[in-house]
Amino acid sequence: MRRRVTCGSRIGLQVLDKTRVASRESRLIKHMARVSLIDEHASPDIAAVAAKIRGKRGGRLLNLYRALLHAPGLASAWLDFNNAVRYQTGLGDRARELIIMRIAALNGADYVFDIHRSRYAEPAGVTRAEVDALRDWRKSGQFGPEESALLAYVDAMTRDVAVTDAVFKGLRGHFSERAVVELTVLIAAYNMHTRVLKALQIDPEPEAGKNT
Repeated sequence: MRRRVTCGSRIGLQVLDKTRVASRESRLIKHMARVSLIDEHASPDIAAVAAKIRGKRGGRLLNLYRALLHAPGLASAWLDFNNAVRYQTGLGDRARELIIMRIAALNGADYVFDIHRSRYAEPAGVTRAEVDALRDWRKSGQFGPEESALLAYVDAMTRDVAVTDAVFKGLRGHFSERAVVELTVLIAAYNMHTRVLKALQIDPEPEAGKNT
C-alpha cells in the first residue's frame, strides 16, 4: 500500500530539512575561530614559517599556528619562545605539565588541557587521577608540599596577578632562584597562550583528544 504524501506533509518535511540544515550550520559557525586559519602555502613567507613549525612540532601544524600565520613573524617567534619555556629550562617534565594543565583549567582552555592530558601528562609522570584532581587540587590530597606550593603560585599568578609574600615564600622553600624564574616565565607564557586561544575561539583539531 502506497503512502499518500499530502501538500501539508511535504511542507512539513521541507521545514524539517531546513531546520536540520540551519542547526548544522549553527554548530559549524559556533565552532569556527574568530579569525581565518591561514593556508600554509598562501605565500612564500608563510610557507617558510609553516615548514619551520612542522619541523619542530613533529610534522604538525596546529590550528593555533594557522591563526598566528596571519603574522608570520609572530608565529615564528611564538614557536621559538614556546619551545624555550617548555624545553630549554631545568624544570622537570612533571612540574611543567602540572603548571600548564592547571593554567588551562583555570582559564577554561580546553584546547590546551585536552592536548596535554592526552599526549604529555602520562609520559611526564602525571597520572589520570592527578590530571582529574588538578581542577580542585587543594581538596584532592593528590599533591605533596612541593607541588602544592607550586600550584598555589600558579593560582596566584593566574587569578590574582599579584603574588603574596606568603605564597612566594612557600614556593622558595622548594625551588631555587633559577627555577623560580623559569617557572614564573612558563606560567606567564601559558597565560598568554591560553588567553589568545580563548579570545580568538580557536578550537582543537578533531584528533586532539587522541594523539595531537
